[in-house]
Amino acid sequence: SSLYGAQLAAHLGLPYAFASHFAPGEMIRAPAIYRERFQPSDQLGQPHVMLSVNVFAADSDEEARRLMSSHQQAVINLRTGKPGRLPPPVDDFEASLDPQLAGMVNHVLACSLVGSPQTIEQGLREFMEDSGANELIITGQIFDHGARLRSFEIAADAWRRITDEAKST
Repeated sequence: SSLYGAQLAAHLGLPYAFASHFAPGEMIRAPAIYRERFQPSDQLGQPHVMLSVNVFAADSDEEARRLMSSHQQAVINLRTGKPGRLPPPVDDFEASLDPQLAGMVNHVLACSLVGSPQTIEQGLREFMEDSGANELIITGQIFDHGARLRSFEIAADAWRRITDEAKST
C-alpha cells in the first residue's frame, strides 16, 4: 500500500495489490506508477492491478450506515491511541462526530461503499470504471457476523450481475 510497493511490483513484473480500503490517498497514483513502470516477466506479461474497497451493505442505506459505524469507531479509536476490539454499531454515529474527527474518518474510509443492494451495485460499477482495476478485493469490518456475511452476499450478488451483464455485451 505504498508507492514503493508499486515500483517494486512493476520492476519484478508481478501483480500489484493496493490496500485502498485503509490508505486511499495514493489509490490513483500508485497503480499509475505501477502501470507506467511495469516490466513483463515470466510470471506476468502485462500489468495486473487489484484494489480493495470497504463494503457495508444491508437491505437499506440506513442500516448499512449503522453497520459502518463500528468501523468508523474503530478508526477513531486506533488514530487516537485507543485500539481494541471492533465496537458495536451506533445509530446516527456520524451526527455525533465533531468536524475534525469526521474529516479524518471520511478520509481514511474514502474507499467505502455503503448502502442497499442497488447502491452497492452502482458503487461497484463506478469504482471499477474509475479505477481501471483488474480485480477487486472486498473487505468489511462489521460487528455482527451474520450482518457481515449478508453484506458480503449483497456485494457478491451485485458483482455477479455486473459480470453477467459484461459477458452478454
